[in-house]
Amino acid sequence: MKIATKKSVARIAKKSRIAPKAQDAIALLRADHKAVSDLFDKYESTRAIPRKKILVATICKELSVHAQIEEEIFYPAVKEALKDHELVPEATVEHATLKALIAQVEGVEPEGEMFDAKIQVMSEYVKHHVKEEQTEMFPKAKKSRLDMQQLGAQLAARKAELLAERS
Repeated sequence: MKIATKKSVARIAKKSRIAPKAQDAIALLRADHKAVSDLFDKYESTRAIPRKKILVATICKELSVHAQIEEEIFYPAVKEALKDHELVPEATVEHATLKALIAQVEGVEPEGEMFDAKIQVMSEYVKHHVKEEQTEMFPKAKKSRLDMQQLGAQLAARKAELLAERS
């Protein structure tokens, strides 16, 4: 088994922050979903506590920033464009639950089966949330009159700002 160094995990984290220019909103959010999914996969295959600690910190940061840009920019735009009273409120409640899970693991030593269980539950919860966004919300948002390029630029700018604050 290959053991990652802090440097290699930092490269993974850096890659997950890089978004192509002129990316539409849904492409940016899907890229975030993929990056976090990859981080969860890496956590699952890791036994080394130092690497787990770095991965959990990165997962928590990426999920927190992603949720924040959705709540500040994407969800309000989708809610208004779709006159939605179901998808966005449900996604917002799911974010609140996710934030509670993050609070339980962020900054905590990743030791023991209960910690691993919390990360597993978080991973499954995120997969459920992503599936709903990608199969229900995103297709409806795409069909709306939203300017996905302009919305994507707003999301990318805010994401860069939040990541810079957390670095």
